[in-house]
Amino acid sequence: MSRNSIGPVAGAALAALLLTACTPSTRSSDSGVGFQDYNSYVRGAQPQPATVAPPAAGFDPAAASAAIDRASGVTPPPVVTPLPGTDAGIISDNRPRGGAPAGIQEESGEVSHAGISDEQDFTAVAARETIESDAERIARNRADYVVVQPKDLPQRPGDTGPNIVEFALATNHAPGVQMYKRSGLGSRDSSSACARFASPDLAQQEFLAKGGPERDRMGVDPDGDGFACAWDPRPFRTALQ
Repeated sequence: MSRNSIGPVAGAALAALLLTACTPSTRSSDSGVGFQDYNSYVRGAQPQPATVAPPAAGFDPAAASAAIDRASGVTPPPVVTPLPGTDAGIISDNRPRGGAPAGIQEESGEVSHAGISDEQDFTAVAARETIESDAERIARNRADYVVVQPKDLPQRPGDTGPNIVEFALATNHAPGVQMYKRSGLGSRDSSSACARFASPDLAQQEFLAKGGPERDRMGVDPDGDGFACAWDPRPFRTALQ
């Protein structure tokens, strides 16, 4: 064989050896579709559940509440240090409400139920009352009951003018029924004459004091019923019945 024919063959063999040396070796035990059954491959490809490790010191409610307050912008309350000689969280019965020091007296503005009656509480009443005590209380109330007898009305001091109540009771006719004669001039409108008086009672009293009901000098009784400025005697009559 000549030297020129050996050169290409040797070069091809050398290239094959180099390619073999660069190719990675594959073990039959490696996992993959081509090296094990498909079900084992699928099981191995599924994600495993994540395991959360518990906190080392356990859950702290106070720390969680403080974290929530900080996140929402709420200022946490100040920490109250218990007084010397007292147990934290324990308040004696003789101390004021609200955890105040024992030397502070209870203010009168605090809510108190001392003045509220418990007469509607059946349990409270039954605990202190009996049938006999109820009978004794009823007997005492009857003994203390006093009937006040009516007395005569006191007399008015001095001369106060005509009594319109006595005049109302002395009459029995209805307003508007003419009982006394009036002249033609007296039939005029009495509105201007009655406007001088603050009430019909005062007008009637003045009317009686100046000659009424027989005479109407002021022009306050144009219909002649004896009642000035629409004064009505019926309420006084009804009160007597």
